[in-house]
Amino acid sequence: MEPMNDIKGKLRGYIEENFIMGARAVPLADEDSFLEQHVLDSTGFLELVTYLEETYAIKVEEDEMIPENLDSLNSVAQFLERKGVA
Repeated sequence: MEPMNDIKGKLRGYIEENFIMGARAVPLADEDSFLEQHVLDSTGFLELVTYLEETYAIKVEEDEMIPENLDSLNSVAQFLERKGVA
């Protein structure tokens, strides 16, 4: 199991590298909504799911692809914790 801070750090790096690419003046906070902050769109969420599945050897079920699980660094980290990763 990986510590929560390590998971958030890896996830933040992935989001910044693949979706933000230096375009934000203010860093993304752990609780910022990816949708509200225009960080991810529907395609981006699918890419995030693929990243999570490949990185953490989990399966994200269709009914788990909801904002409560995937819309911020905090929500993704908590989701991974429930999946037994953290």
